[in-house]
Amino acid sequence: MKIPKVPSWVFGYCLWIVVFVISIVFLRSYFQDSNSVQRGKFQFSTKALSKGSGYPPVLAYWILGSNGDGKRILRLLKAIYHPRNQYLLQLDDSSSEIERGQLALSVQSEKVFQAFGNVDVVGTSYAINPMGSSALAATLHAAALLLKISTDWDWFITLSASDYPLMTQDDLLHAFTFLPRDLNFISYTSNTSWNEQQKISRIVVDPSLYYQKNTPIMFAVETRATPDAFKIFGGSPWVILSRAFMDYCVKGWDNLPRKLLMYFSNVAFPLESYFHSVLCNSPEFQNTTVNNDLRYIIGDTSPNGEPHVLNMSHYNNVLATGAVFARPFQEGDLLLHNIDENVLNRLPDGVVPGNWCSSSRMNKTIESSKAQNDLCSTWGNINAVKPGSYGIKFRVFLSKLAAEGRLRTSQCHQ
Repeated sequence: MKIPKVPSWVFGYCLWIVVFVISIVFLRSYFQDSNSVQRGKFQFSTKALSKGSGYPPVLAYWILGSNGDGKRILRLLKAIYHPRNQYLLQLDDSSSEIERGQLALSVQSEKVFQAFGNVDVVGTSYAINPMGSSALAATLHAAALLLKISTDWDWFITLSASDYPLMTQDDLLHAFTFLPRDLNFISYTSNTSWNEQQKISRIVVDPSLYYQKNTPIMFAVETRATPDAFKIFGGSPWVILSRAFMDYCVKGWDNLPRKLLMYFSNVAFPLESYFHSVLCNSPEFQNTTVNNDLRYIIGDTSPNGEPHVLNMSHYNNVLATGAVFARPFQEGDLLLHNIDENVLNRLPDGVVPGNWCSSSRMNKTIESSKAQNDLCSTWGNINAVKPGSYGIKFRVFLSKLAAEGRLRTSQCHQ
């Protein structure tokens, strides 16, 4: 029987199709559902993590980004990485499956992330409108996922791809070690202006809750009366909240969190009011608030009307305000490089060294990629931190801040 000849390019084309299909199947294995996470094959023993009095806390970070933010999220992750912590990364609906796959593969490719298995990536994405209740739903979803992944963490910290740390994790963990684990850091007030009251009273609908793609919120003509079953508080949407409080918000065993969730589902910018109002209306948690979100907003306006500009020349003054993170940074901002070099001692594409990282040398002049990859490739004690001067000063600041709050009978009503 005569076998017809097939051109070699046909075999090449077929081979390319097979490889492409296998790659898609492989990437889709990362995203079977919204709870899917990928971890390395060789994990560090979880028994190595010690908790309790005298040990540093465990921080649970949720980092949210949009289309094109994959690389920024990865850079932020490396800038705040510590083996004790938990990390949940998420890209919203505006990102492609390819970008989410690249982010997951980037996490998988890092030896340290594989070893400690504490970095997770949300699988299936969904629409999130920062102005609407879909953003609040995403925040509660992230907290629920982190609670499902582990209950060992102590504080829940929300970040975006445009945030960046102003101190090392060793400094931050050192300062938080000496605090009661029930404190909630949130900037709030009950003295809302007339405009703010009008904004709360106006009814809105966030279609991103039921559409797959981000959709602008819709404003109704009608307004509603100010509630009398609870008092509304408002402030910064950026928070550092205790695990006990987030567990309360997710489970809502006395119905207050659910009741407020239903109310704020029809409010513009609910992240500026929801957690604040739950905290201050709950007898169990209203005395756990510290009225400081520990953030520095670049470009915000100071009391004298002059814009804030963050630069290394007044970095110490920024830290004196209690700032741990600053925002928003633009991609490629030179100040990020200065913070990496002068504050975090972080090499390009590397994690921030600390007491846990027993690399023999952190010389900033190292240029070879092999040397950079060897940094923090050997690990020391993850249950001890070695703070620098910033961490020691910050511990004093936080302790004073917490002590002042504890002296109040009800911090929410002062």
